[in-house]
Amino acid sequence: MTSDPQQAKRPVSALLAGPYGHPFHPILVTVPIGAWVASLVFDIGSRVVDDPDFLAEGALWLIAIGVLGALAAAAIGFLDLLAIPSGTRAFRTGLLHMSLNLAVTVAFAIDFLWRRAGDGAHGPVALGPLLLSAASLAALSVSGFLGGKLAYHYGVRVADEASQAAGFQR
Repeated sequence: MTSDPQQAKRPVSALLAGPYGHPFHPILVTVPIGAWVASLVFDIGSRVVDDPDFLAEGALWLIAIGVLGALAAAAIGFLDLLAIPSGTRAFRTGLLHMSLNLAVTVAFAIDFLWRRAGDGAHGPVALGPLLLSAASLAALSVSGFLGGKLAYHYGVRVADEASQAAGFQR
């Protein structure tokens, strides 16, 4: 069974998900990715500096920013998923991408709560939360690969070749 691939290129709602050929989801994912990567850098830094409190506190709030940003990106990404014909490889890839991202978001929410337990962020970040962050980022990398496959291999929410050709004219 084949489905019309052009359906996956058009937004369910251009106002919410971005216009044809220019989806909002890819720009929104930069917030959680950047925040979570920076939080891991702060985690590692907290274990090598003399006064680690500011880095541990910064990592905590970067995780919170990442979770909030991920929720916004997920809402818009879900609209993009709705445009993909169900039962297709692209749809199954989208479901896996979404599931991994939701699991990563839950893991970082747990990481935030774990760090807030007790006295909060004092001293270097404990090994457990640091490892949870690292594992979550590894899973996020796999999900990012799948997101790239959706856009670059399957062409989800990417303008068709006729529209793209205009960019290569003199």
